[in-house]
Amino acid sequence: MYAFEMDRPATLADAVTALGAEEAQALGGGQTLIPALKARLAAPARLVALSGIAEIKGICTADDGALCIGGGTCHADVAAGAGAYPALAALAANIGDPAVRNRGTIGGSLANNDPSACYPAAVLGSGATVVTTNRKIAADDFFEGMFTTALEDGEIITEVRFPVPEKANYQKFEQPASRFALVGVFVAKYGTGVRVAVTGASEDGVFRWSEAEAALSSDFSGAALEGLSLSGEGMISDLHGSGDYRAHLVGVMTRRAVAAAG
Repeated sequence: MYAFEMDRPATLADAVTALGAEEAQALGGGQTLIPALKARLAAPARLVALSGIAEIKGICTADDGALCIGGGTCHADVAAGAGAYPALAALAANIGDPAVRNRGTIGGSLANNDPSACYPAAVLGSGATVVTTNRKIAADDFFEGMFTTALEDGEIITEVRFPVPEKANYQKFEQPASRFALVGVFVAKYGTGVRVAVTGASEDGVFRWSEAEAALSSDFSGAALEGLSLSGEGMISDLHGSGDYRAHLVGVMTRRAVAAAG
């Protein structure tokens, strides 16, 4: 691990100022960045720890019924406090292990945008809004590819706003060692239609399966998915599974999510 300076701001304004320094990088729960530092895959000159900023933690319900989760809220707190959105609470409860759930944050996960992370599927599948220190970003505009998002340098995720659906479920086929999603599918049914978001499968990161959305918007049942499939081209292929295998799993997980959502 390379030497670096550490800032521990207590307010969001101080964090934004600290991130303006040369080669500064935000540190959320550290569940991705710290291993990267240990492996010498990252070498920021300064880390800005966000864990002491109370104003970006917590869960509440907005006047419009949306579930609002602070960017600095850890997975364990989402699991315990997102009862208004059971599918999201269940997703958070199954991330990693207790150590990860008590340190990792929803904002850190989204900012990192790991192609196998769970939260990106929930955010995209819910049509959520990512609120930052600068603006509000619709989920469809936020994810730009593997480990890439619309966030600009120094921009901090302060809140994620989830419209609560009529029905929803997340199904994850786990890689047993890491508990990351080999394939994960989040299905959410709203009055305006159904959204289906897939993580863990594509080389481009999380994506929406539009054909399944159209079918399920007309008939929210497993039968509506009969005959639908995805190509293995462009899917992740590694020692855990081929692209064709992951494409097959997308269909399996989507049918399970629909059945579980009822």
